[in-house]
Amino acid sequence: MQSSHLSEQEVIRREKLSRLRELGIEPYPAALFPVNATASDIRNGYKPGENEDAYADVCLAGRVMSIRDMGKACFAVLQDASGRMQIYIRRDDICSGDDKTLYDTVWKHLSDIGDIFGVRGHVFTTKTGEVSVHVRELTLLTKSLKPLPIVKEKEGETFDAVTDPEFRYRQRYADLIVNPQVKETFLKRSRFIQAVRNFLDARGAVEVDTPVLQSIPGGAAARPFVTHHNALDIPMYMRIANELYLKRLLVGGFDWVYEFSRNFRNEGMDRTHNPEFTVLEFYVAYKDYLWMMETTEQLLEQAALAVNGSTQVEVDGKTIDLKAPYRRVTMQEAILEHTGVDITGMDEAALRDACHRLGIPVEASMGKGKLIDEIFSERCETHFIQPTFITDYPVEMSPLTKRHRSKPGLVERFELMINGKEVANAYTELNDPVEQRERFEEQATLMERGDDEAMFIDHDFLRALEYGMPPTSGIGFGIDRLCMLLTGQPSIQDVLLFPMMRPEKTS
Repeated sequence: MQSSHLSEQEVIRREKLSRLRELGIEPYPAALFPVNATASDIRNGYKPGENEDAYADVCLAGRVMSIRDMGKACFAVLQDASGRMQIYIRRDDICSGDDKTLYDTVWKHLSDIGDIFGVRGHVFTTKTGEVSVHVRELTLLTKSLKPLPIVKEKEGETFDAVTDPEFRYRQRYADLIVNPQVKETFLKRSRFIQAVRNFLDARGAVEVDTPVLQSIPGGAAARPFVTHHNALDIPMYMRIANELYLKRLLVGGFDWVYEFSRNFRNEGMDRTHNPEFTVLEFYVAYKDYLWMMETTEQLLEQAALAVNGSTQVEVDGKTIDLKAPYRRVTMQEAILEHTGVDITGMDEAALRDACHRLGIPVEASMGKGKLIDEIFSERCETHFIQPTFITDYPVEMSPLTKRHRSKPGLVERFELMINGKEVANAYTELNDPVEQRERFEEQATLMERGDDEAMFIDHDFLRALEYGMPPTSGIGFGIDRLCMLLTGQPSIQDVLLFPMMRPEKTS
């Protein structure tokens, strides 16, 4: 970076960097620093008068967040991965001889807020009752060349300069430093994923990996990202779903497989959509969608308890309870309830007319399934706040789903709606290879009409079905949306460490 592009503070910090090296101090040392404690360890474990000996020699490292200078001594705050800890540094303690360079020059004049230091000393309690570390040894571990955003505190209130979403999402590293509470969202995300893994592993499920680059973007109705494989000289597609590969494994003899899948869809971005997102899909032999509803209730109830210690979560000012059982409503009942339109038996022309009457914009490329989906998403979806299974979809909406055993024209499918959004989609899987081929051909017809989200025909998957796939139930969970729910976050960008952003302007 050219110096003309640097702020005054950045120029000063680079001058300090040069001065440190002139003094023979390496600002980025390679040697190991023997950390044996964290801020959280000390804060939670230290008991004055009880276990002081156990904290007589602690080493911790962290970023300097504030300094209160008192001449030949000072208080500072270090922040590590677990939180913040006050440290007390006295000049004569860290510079016992005549040379006071470490304190007078390195610490007082060449260090800055944001620098990373290692300290060694003993734990004590200040006169105001704050647990702190009295420093005997001080080591510079990393010189920070860019000033942290300013956080001001006044009369007990914090005025945080890092509230602009554009800045926070683009520079998540700075967001995590000055807004350490943000880290809790991502720790909860990790706990949630681990709780789901524990649930599945305990029931004998096997975690697997399937391709991200695919020659056919199968398993969902979505617009893919297209790339090119140079060695094979063929177009390739980023995965929109892993469903068809997981079902191939059931053909091969697995009874229960799952995958946390990074999927990519070349579609819009908003509070609940990011082009790159995480889905959990699992498939179980000899089960149906009724069994899957009960399993879904159990999984989410246990995961909520593991993450928050309660099945209740607060989102957008609403209390949502994930405790089983959940309400069940058919697609036809949901549309009738919220629009007054009975879609039973309607053909494409009648559905298109119903959309016009409801003021829902439609396109000529939309077939029967897409029209029904538009009615539901535009007029019904937002009404389902508490967990609700929307069941028994029209066959045209579900090209991979088995026909309903007792309701002609419908399939055995459900979507789980929570807080007005779909968070899971499940089927009794279609395993008839002849009918599956017919469904794919219907999708190809829609693609010819201009539907760029219609499914491709996957001939290898059809070949796998011809070997015989056992009766199967499968489900896909939107992990990011469930994390929004469990952490009370209003936007998908708040549960992604690095959400998609437009490229920064360089001039």
